[in-house]
Amino acid sequence: MKIHRNNFNENNALSASDLGISQIVEQLRNLRLSSLEIRKRRNKPPKLPSRKALQEVVEGLAAALFPNRLGLPDLKDEGLDYFVGHTLDVALRELIAQVKLELNFTADNVSHLEQGLATDLTAAQSKSAIDTVRAFAKQLPTVRLLLDTDIKAAFEGDPAARSIDEVLVCYPGILATIHYRLAHVLHGLNVPLIARMVTEIAHSVTGIDIHPGATIGESFFIDHGTGVVIGETTIIGKHVRIYQAVTLGAKRFPTDENGNLIKGNERHPIVEDDVVIYAGATVLGRITIGRGSAIGGNVWLTRSVPANSNITQAQTLATPLADDAHHHAQKHETSSAQAH
Repeated sequence: MKIHRNNFNENNALSASDLGISQIVEQLRNLRLSSLEIRKRRNKPPKLPSRKALQEVVEGLAAALFPNRLGLPDLKDEGLDYFVGHTLDVALRELIAQVKLELNFTADNVSHLEQGLATDLTAAQSKSAIDTVRAFAKQLPTVRLLLDTDIKAAFEGDPAARSIDEVLVCYPGILATIHYRLAHVLHGLNVPLIARMVTEIAHSVTGIDIHPGATIGESFFIDHGTGVVIGETTIIGKHVRIYQAVTLGAKRFPTDENGNLIKGNERHPIVEDDVVIYAGATVLGRITIGRGSAIGGNVWLTRSVPANSNITQAQTLATPLADDAHHHAQKHETSSAQAH
């Protein structure tokens, strides 16, 4: 935040003591130190990756992937490769610094849990950070290929789209997908905090929440997008289209014998190829939406449906949704399913 000194000049009768700033600073310091003491971090506060730095990294990577549309406005053909190389160099070097922060933070957490003391692994983590970013960079051409299929799917799936360029620079679903595709690679390279931060940057801008751990095939299109939620263990096939306010979530959250949430279990839907899920639909649990199906608007679905089903809100209200009725429900849907 930039502080303008002229504001103080205009209010020179008002001092810091009048606002009680010194007391607030002291109270905040005491709270901060108390929190660090509880976590045994008083002598070594954790340093996390920077959201602002990661936002600049993603913007740089996006510009390198699509220099003609997301790069500088006055780029000439003869300067494209130089721009891409320079932009990648800047973005990847900053990414190395951020990955190092996460790796050090993770290692420090492990040392606290296992030994009760901090361990300085800076040199080892520096090498690991470089290796991680090098592996990430090698996958950027694959990311570009996938994004090309996503952009094409958006253009072909929306009659309001006038050009491929419009889709890339205007559609929030594509912005969220760019962030997701980059974050998914980072998630697979064991930097889940940075991956999550990258998708949350897009979430805050678009209202589209995609966990970087989700697996999404080619030609993926989110139309409109606001309110879309895609959970961590979701698997989405090829040529899938979803609309605003769709949730692909977990039905329940199992706990262990101590009452703690069990993390990492497969709890989100599997959506097969060529599926359309319309606005407001909620699909919960580790269920399968069969290939070629259409899930209607505002449907609440907690059971699998076979291929080529056409599920409407009226059907789901008329059919029991209890787990023990799962096989009966599947049989009913098979007999009543309509090809989409």
